[in-house]
Amino acid sequence: MSLKEKDGFNAQRCRTLTKGKEVNSGPVIYWMSRDQRVEDNWAMIYAQKLAQQRQEPFYVVFCLVPKFLDGTIRHFHFMLTGLKEVEASLKAKQIPFFLKPGLAKDEVPKLCSKLKATTVVCDMSPLRVPMCWAADVAKACDAKGISCQQVDAHNIVPVWVASDKLEYAARTIRPKITKMLPEFLTEFPKLPSHKYPPKKSSWPPQVDWKAAEKSLKVDRSVTIVEAFTPGTAAAFKRLAAFCKGPNLKAFSMLRNDPMKDVSSNLSPYIHFGQISAQRCALAAKTCGRVGGAVKKSSESFIEELVVRRELADNFCFYNPYYDSLKGCYGWAQASLKKHEKDKREHIYSRKELETGKTHDELWNAAQLQMVKEGKMHGFLRMYWAKKILEWSKSPSEALATAIYLNDRYELDGRDPNGYVGCMWSIGGIHDMGWAERPIFGKIRFMNYDGCKRKFNVPAFVAQYPGANASGTPGPERPMKRARKE
Repeated sequence: MSLKEKDGFNAQRCRTLTKGKEVNSGPVIYWMSRDQRVEDNWAMIYAQKLAQQRQEPFYVVFCLVPKFLDGTIRHFHFMLTGLKEVEASLKAKQIPFFLKPGLAKDEVPKLCSKLKATTVVCDMSPLRVPMCWAADVAKACDAKGISCQQVDAHNIVPVWVASDKLEYAARTIRPKITKMLPEFLTEFPKLPSHKYPPKKSSWPPQVDWKAAEKSLKVDRSVTIVEAFTPGTAAAFKRLAAFCKGPNLKAFSMLRNDPMKDVSSNLSPYIHFGQISAQRCALAAKTCGRVGGAVKKSSESFIEELVVRRELADNFCFYNPYYDSLKGCYGWAQASLKKHEKDKREHIYSRKELETGKTHDELWNAAQLQMVKEGKMHGFLRMYWAKKILEWSKSPSEALATAIYLNDRYELDGRDPNGYVGCMWSIGGIHDMGWAERPIFGKIRFMNYDGCKRKFNVPAFVAQYPGANASGTPGPERPMKRARKE
């Protein structure tokens, strides 16, 4: 029996990226990227087991690029603080941690040569830049006879196992994932101290984290969010508070009410891989066993955490245009094109939107919440993005603006969930056609009056001084569902 098939590790979580022969000896390097944690990390577990079986040293490396998409110091500070915790946790387990400035395609093969490592294990991300990084590392490893294996430690059901194609909607992927959850939603084995640590000469010096942060070439004007303490320890505290407190019990009924805010607030930690979505699902599932309202809410939470989140990974993995109108369904592209020249009552510049200077006080408050707190309530994210479509010169400009603002200010920005959220709101992804109307065409519409029926809008706006506008949006016609395309 191979390593992949025992000790709680499912072989389907792993795939080989290199074309050369599989290597069965030599030290192992785990190139950490998307999943920045020690415990509950299938890639870490797999890589260490390989090294233990070979009786060889095991190393972990993280490659720090000076900038990444629209990430700011808000995001990099959160990430680096969490990685500092990773370094300390690994040291306690006799596993060296390297922080390497630069691109992985250069630094990982170089480190393999230095440490005589023969196998690299890496994370999986469906986004194009990380996918290119993985492909480049695999190519460089192949040239040196080094094996490169990729583990999907972010999804409960690995993205290439959940489906072999682009799924149309939640209803098409849900039965596939649900069927496989008994096989994949399992408890994690503990990561032990490594039995075969390297010689002292192979250990790197302790990382100078202040110098690492100082070396970044990112926008430092977006402030750090003090309300979110980075790292796995903080993530576990939030998970425990969510499950044991009133929020999980009320999640199913109140999750769309920004004034109640029963959300878990775990998305920044899941995005940076500081906690496993699988751990969160296991915890919610355990709480749901008591039945009643908690069971219903646990199921609702797992639907969002597992089905919807993994649907987003599926979309980005199989659709190269995940952040472009080219990636939308044909009916949506045609409908938006048809109404592209429709007259807009309001058109705002990106700067006006970024500073929350519109006529809509609710939209302004949602934008200010994101700018100040690094997180916008989930229900408001939909309203927020749809209004950007309504107030932009074109759908393509609206999508670019929504993605820019999301990636710049949300702690969980630059994520499949964020791209799919913007694409759902503006491009109808994972949705259906609705009654045709100006500007939106057949894209689902949301309005101010609809929000007033959902929650106490004035009370929400009052929490964000500066959101008040000269006028309040007037009533809109209710939506009517169109026939399926």
